[in-house]
Amino acid sequence: GAPPAPAPPPRPPSRAGCGGAAGAAGATTYTGDDRGLAEQPEARTARDFVLQAGGAFGGYAAVIIAFAVAGTVGLSVRHRRRDLALLRAVAATPGQVRRMILGETGLLALLAAVAGVPLGLLATGWIRDELVTRGFAPGSFTVRGGLLSGAAVTVAMAAVALTSAWIAARRTTRIRPTEALGEAAVEPGPGSRARAVTGLVFLAGAVSLIGLTGATDGQTALGAAVGMLYTFVLAVALLAPWINRAAARLLGPVLQAVWGTSGHLAAANLRANARGTVAVLTALVLSVGLGGSVWFLQDNLRRQTVVQSRDGTLAQHALVSGTGLPESATEEARRIPGVTAATGVRRTSVVVPGDLETRAVVAQGIDPRGADRTLDLRVRSGSLTGLAKDTVAVSTATADAAGWELGGTARLWLGDGTPVTLKVVALYERGFGFGDVTLHTGTLTGHTVTGLDDRILVRTGPDADAGTLEALNGLAARYPAASVVGTDTLTGELAQDLAVSGWLNKLLITVLAGYALLAAANTLIMAALARTRELSLLRLVGVTRGQVKRMVHAEQAGLLGVALAIGGTIAAVTLTSVVNAVTGQRVPYVPAAGWLGIVGGTVALALVATMLPVGRLLRTPPVQGIGIRE
Repeated sequence: GAPPAPAPPPRPPSRAGCGGAAGAAGATTYTGDDRGLAEQPEARTARDFVLQAGGAFGGYAAVIIAFAVAGTVGLSVRHRRRDLALLRAVAATPGQVRRMILGETGLLALLAAVAGVPLGLLATGWIRDELVTRGFAPGSFTVRGGLLSGAAVTVAMAAVALTSAWIAARRTTRIRPTEALGEAAVEPGPGSRARAVTGLVFLAGAVSLIGLTGATDGQTALGAAVGMLYTFVLAVALLAPWINRAAARLLGPVLQAVWGTSGHLAAANLRANARGTVAVLTALVLSVGLGGSVWFLQDNLRRQTVVQSRDGTLAQHALVSGTGLPESATEEARRIPGVTAATGVRRTSVVVPGDLETRAVVAQGIDPRGADRTLDLRVRSGSLTGLAKDTVAVSTATADAAGWELGGTARLWLGDGTPVTLKVVALYERGFGFGDVTLHTGTLTGHTVTGLDDRILVRTGPDADAGTLEALNGLAARYPAASVVGTDTLTGELAQDLAVSGWLNKLLITVLAGYALLAAANTLIMAALARTRELSLLRLVGVTRGQVKRMVHAEQAGLLGVALAIGGTIAAVTLTSVVNAVTGQRVPYVPAAGWLGIVGGTVALALVATMLPVGRLLRTPPVQGIGIRE
């Protein structure tokens, strides 16, 4: 008979079948463009890093930009009260006036997008190149969706600007036409009762966040601190009219004693224009509070990490290798004459639960034999001698956040996702320098990529000689890319690595502070240029140009004094709370040059943004200036 027909070739498994099989095995399926993430795991790390950093930065930047845009638009509409009042007096309806203002604001938003989106795309390309150059992302990392992001940002900022313009124009457009001009000529009161109550609620919320910051640690404490900063600023923005009036009364005698008649006029202006200077005070407080807290926080974290690593390393030498060192190398190092202790260290990360979120923390695996002679983790309770495959030592900050206690159990996930439940045998304080979790090397066996130690810390005794170091070098020569270095070199390399990672943080903070400073400068310039008629009237009634300049100087001194006092207090509370929660240090590290830079920069900004426009106004003849519309 005829031979049997050949069996058809097996059909390739379907996507659903692959996904089901991978899910049953606990694996992840990559399809389409995501297949590159399996071929290049570093690309996935870079993507996650950029998404996390960009998300956090984008949220903070959006808040500050909203402050800047809302303050600028609101102040602009406020300074046009006479124009709007005249339009209402000649029969323009409230709807027509509002549509006019919204149309102007929308046109400005469109022009801003035409100029801003291309600049933003250029900045994005530069940042991408810097991330690749500094090792944050691989060379294959690309940025997509730039035009779509630009459209989204344009719509968001236009919405903020239009909303601010509508709110600012609402008061003028709601009054009767016959009262419009009179309303424009009289400075309104400090604000409604609802505004005062809302401001007090925000103030109470900010104070409560101080306790939340102290009760948490890590990213949770940092997020609470940033929320506290912005809540304080919102409270200041709402309560600013009453703050300005109270400050003017308190500072009146001081201003008059220093500047004489000009100081008396300055105090009177501050009292009368308490509501008009709300945007100025808010912008200055935001710039001082942001610069004095978030910027110095990075310095404190980096300094604390380096100090803990330096003070906690008791070993004089270290065998390091980029490819890893086996446990047998540690045993050989211990047998070298003159070596009193050797500890293999394996760096990794683990995932621990928290009160509000689950987070990944830096961890290390060690062999506890002789570890007390090579490492000083500053154990507060318990002992590292009890470290075994089924036990763990954790930092006090992580223990507090996760609710772990000495003698209790700690449930966590190893770097490969394996869940483990371990007994807590020690609590230590130097989590920044050595990681928040210390495990036995045996616990990590089979759960790290290489299964090898990153370094071996070696402590030598008084009987060590040149032969000891020669033997260590001989041991290192037997392993690829291994060498013997002093532990002070490790601390220096750690400082350099932190400086590289701190570059991105400082870049993001610089952008945020730049927005705040831009808002402050823009607000000050607009406020100064809106005083043409006021300054001309003063000169017509006999006030000299010198007296006007001294009056403006006195006003700026009063506003700056209040802004620096409030902003400095907010920065001090925020920085102290988060540094105490994250590092355990009650007094944060604040370099004198940094504070002088912030205070000096704010003062210089306020003087330049005010005195240059005022100088231009004073060059206008008062008779001509009194007829210029506001």
